[in-house]
Amino acid sequence: MDLHGKKVVVVGLGKSGQAAYELLKGTGADICLYDGKEDLDISAYHVPVYLGELPERIVSALSLAVFSPGVPLNIPVAQILRENNVPVIGEIELAYRMERGRVVGITGTNGKTTTTALTGEIMKAYNEQTFVVGNIGNPYTKEVRKTTENSVTVAEISSFQLETIDTFRPRVSAVLNITPDHLNRHGTMENYIDAKFAITKNQTKEDLCVLNYEDEVLRKRASALPCRVEFFSSRQKVKDGLYQNKHKDIVDGRTGEVLMNMSESNIPGDHNCENIMAAILMTREMGVPMELIIKAVKRFQAVEHRVEFVKTVAGVDYYNDSKGTNPDAAIKGIQSMDKPTVLIGGGYDKGGEFDEWIRSFDGKVKKLLLMGETKERIAETAKRLGFEEYELTDTLQNAVKRAAELTEPGDAVLLSPACASWDMFDSYEQRGRLFKDYVRTL
Repeated sequence: MDLHGKKVVVVGLGKSGQAAYELLKGTGADICLYDGKEDLDISAYHVPVYLGELPERIVSALSLAVFSPGVPLNIPVAQILRENNVPVIGEIELAYRMERGRVVGITGTNGKTTTTALTGEIMKAYNEQTFVVGNIGNPYTKEVRKTTENSVTVAEISSFQLETIDTFRPRVSAVLNITPDHLNRHGTMENYIDAKFAITKNQTKEDLCVLNYEDEVLRKRASALPCRVEFFSSRQKVKDGLYQNKHKDIVDGRTGEVLMNMSESNIPGDHNCENIMAAILMTREMGVPMELIIKAVKRFQAVEHRVEFVKTVAGVDYYNDSKGTNPDAAIKGIQSMDKPTVLIGGGYDKGGEFDEWIRSFDGKVKKLLLMGETKERIAETAKRLGFEEYELTDTLQNAVKRAAELTEPGDAVLLSPACASWDMFDSYEQRGRLFKDYVRTL
């Protein structure tokens, strides 16, 4: 991609936008930056920065716009760019156009981070030139200059990031599951599904997509994909792929060979079995020997903020599942608990419903502590469904203190909000780390 002398604007100055700016500096492009917020500190940038509005004279001169994933495509500046025929791509697409190795791309509503981290660990055991990037918190644009013809990039990719791809083509892709999420951004469930499946749009029969057989949406769309497909299933036997049997063995559907038992894993639960099977299928396709794959899987530990054990205080176990940012992810958190649990939930309202989350409590949740923008809406849902063991709280710190008062030895406290963090925190990572800080000071 030759950008020398061409005028390029980076839209959105968060972590991804800053990384895109750093990458563009090495291309010889004439760079400028834009953000809708008018109160940002721009002293660190040595190129023109426009806040609030993008001048018309700049728009007319642009050859390319690079959007950060957090910036919606329906804002006025995006419309202005389209009207002026300025190509709009995302940070993922920008990086991919400079990629020199092979790419593994992973998406889905839930399980992306765990699966990406595990896939990365397996690949690193086989190929030291492995880079783990994307929505996992390490911008692709930050690492792509290190890639070589022998390297492998393992990328966690969100629906926001997939909205702005063009040529992006992973050698292997995975769509782990699709449940309602980010409908405030995508508008309809069909738009959200289409965004997820964009990960396959440039793949060919030389490439592979790994799908969850238990997800009806994925199962129905599989035959229409342009690439080969392999399935994994946590509940039933599949021929082309992997499945979990009644003994919790992971079995190769082609040969009937038992690869491992879930008791040998450090990440329990059927949802993690699905994540493991997806990682096995992807890395097998990338040429990693099965013996090495299984060894890496057995060694793998849970990622931060995903049902992460924090500490035992006065006989009570505390778990951080701050990455449970939607109801379906939070259901997985509840399913991981095997003792009476005080659950801390609530946060930024993305427009989802909480009925199934409340129903999943199934006698495990002894008290629900609610905070944030959604607390009253969740409380109304809980009451309507006959669950009245809830309290409203103003802060996460107060929720942790109240949880300590409500528990007794043998209980658990789980932060699994079922909501995004942006009403009270900068990110789910900040929310999770603060939770851990509050627990450690009990």
